[in-house]
Amino acid sequence: MKPASVSNVTQLAEPLLLPPDCEQSPENQTQQNGSISGAVFNISTTMIGAGIMSIPATMKVLGIVPGFLLILLVALVTDVTVEFMLRYTTSGKSTTYAGMMAESFGFIGSLAVKICVIITNFGILIIYFIILGDVLCGNESNGTTHLGILQEWFGMYWWTSRAFALLIVALFVMLPLVMLRRVDSLRYSSAISILLALVFIAICSSMALSALWSGKTQSLRIVPDFSQVTVLDLFTTVPIFVTGFGFHVNVHPIRAELGKASHMGLAVRTSLTICVAIYFAIGFFAYLLFGDSIMPDVLVNFDQNSDTTAGRLLNDIVRLSYALHLALVFPIMNYSFRANIDELIFSNKNKPPLASDTTRFVSLTLTLLALTYLVAVAIPNIWYFFQFLGSTTVVCTSFIFPAAIVLRDMHGISKTRDQVMAIVIIVLAVGTSGIAIWTNFNGSGTD
Repeated sequence: MKPASVSNVTQLAEPLLLPPDCEQSPENQTQQNGSISGAVFNISTTMIGAGIMSIPATMKVLGIVPGFLLILLVALVTDVTVEFMLRYTTSGKSTTYAGMMAESFGFIGSLAVKICVIITNFGILIIYFIILGDVLCGNESNGTTHLGILQEWFGMYWWTSRAFALLIVALFVMLPLVMLRRVDSLRYSSAISILLALVFIAICSSMALSALWSGKTQSLRIVPDFSQVTVLDLFTTVPIFVTGFGFHVNVHPIRAELGKASHMGLAVRTSLTICVAIYFAIGFFAYLLFGDSIMPDVLVNFDQNSDTTAGRLLNDIVRLSYALHLALVFPIMNYSFRANIDELIFSNKNKPPLASDTTRFVSLTLTLLALTYLVAVAIPNIWYFFQFLGSTTVVCTSFIFPAAIVLRDMHGISKTRDQVMAIVIIVLAVGTSGIAIWTNFNGSGTD
């Protein structure tokens, strides 16, 4: 359903976060020449991040049919909440998420968004570094050492260590991308990132179909098997999908650079369609291939099935493509992280937009990249934190905050249907997240 209130948008918008009461002078107006395809690539890349490897494990818990229905449900709720955000951005004066919340809930609302975005994105960026380190340099789990690709190929040297390998990736892959000042400039790296996700699907599907032809596929669970899982266990899958569709923090920067803001709705729905297809394909083929032996991180399954030359080759291709995919997702997540940090620090100061202030932009970018790198090297395992994000801060920025704006309705544009949907979304978000947190703390879940 195309939101009618978005179709006539003509105002210019600034992609980096400005104070909500900041008037845009001609020199502050951003260059609006972003393409729909670029928006689709950037939105899709924001969604398809580290959680992509956890999707197959949800199929083991839910079964194929409920898993597909849950993917569709979360995608539909995401479309509704983004439409809420676009409508209230058009009706208000703010061009940022934090500013939009400030219009409805004042300073507390704006601060809540900034804190949630900063915690979420900082945690996710650290996790990207950790996963890259695991893939390239291996890790140690339960007393067992797992070698990374560099150590398998070249052996154990100082230049195959985690700290040095991640430093090289940070300097020569991530740094050039995070130094780009416009989010639309990341469309090419985002397109490559999506292509790498498709490479993984192609490998996984070909292996599954080959196993099916040979009669070696695992039996599929169409519906949940309650002899192995409980009803509460089903709720632990929800945060994975919520995180997988959570791109709301980048709605305003991407919308601001489109030639017509009304094109954002089309870009969002196209991206959601792509991600639904990718998530279900990954979940279905990986579960068909590995069955109930599927691990919370499907990379482990590929590693366990690499006892032949062909298996080792496919394992290396899958791990390398996934590592490069995360390195290319990093800058799009860093964009909103940096913007919210800047707004939190300089919101009450008479400063030019971040993109036009070279000193501030470069110093903040280098500081945040260095901080993320150092934390990832010093603390190489924060997976519990990642699981917690999907049930708390991501739920707030993706579902609870947009629905709360509709209920507050400072611009008087919400209809009864909108408010009913907003109430349902908040109840579902709070209820499922609360149950998921409680169940995870009590030792149940997808693993």
